[in-house]
Amino acid sequence: MNEAARVLRLLTECGETLAVAESLTGGLVAAELTSVPGASKAFRGAVTAYATELKRDVLGVDGTLLAQRGAVDPEVAQQMAAGVRRVLGAVWGIATTGVAGPDPQDGQPVGTVYIAVAGPHGTGKTVGLRLNGGRAEIRIESVRRVLELLSSELGEYARAQDTERNGGT
Repeated sequence: MNEAARVLRLLTECGETLAVAESLTGGLVAAELTSVPGASKAFRGAVTAYATELKRDVLGVDGTLLAQRGAVDPEVAQQMAAGVRRVLGAVWGIATTGVAGPDPQDGQPVGTVYIAVAGPHGTGKTVGLRLNGGRAEIRIESVRRVLELLSSELGEYARAQDTERNGGT
């Protein structure tokens, strides 16, 4: 089972939903998710916010943060994930932002990528990556890594919920 199918199965089993905010991946995460039959049970939709002002105006990323640090930043990734979760009414949000190349951006070298997950009750995680390869390889690896991150967070969240339901044991 591929990572997209695993994530969608976990979300469906929990009755939870997912929204995606993408920059450097340009819709590849959404395409990977929607390639799985039955994705509509858990996948709400995506925002491809390639332009910096869309990150601010649509996803609610702090404009001062964007002006000071640029779009390739861990806090930007986290705010994108939280923003898409809010805007599309999902339980979980994931985001990708980074530099796929061929040129550096915002003072960041090619292969600098930040992925993030935002979940219920303030749960979330952001990971910085330094990826090698050409533009296509960086984008594909970013998709794989953000889905792995979400899968890991879903597993941790489910274990925490089981512990809570079972009286902390």
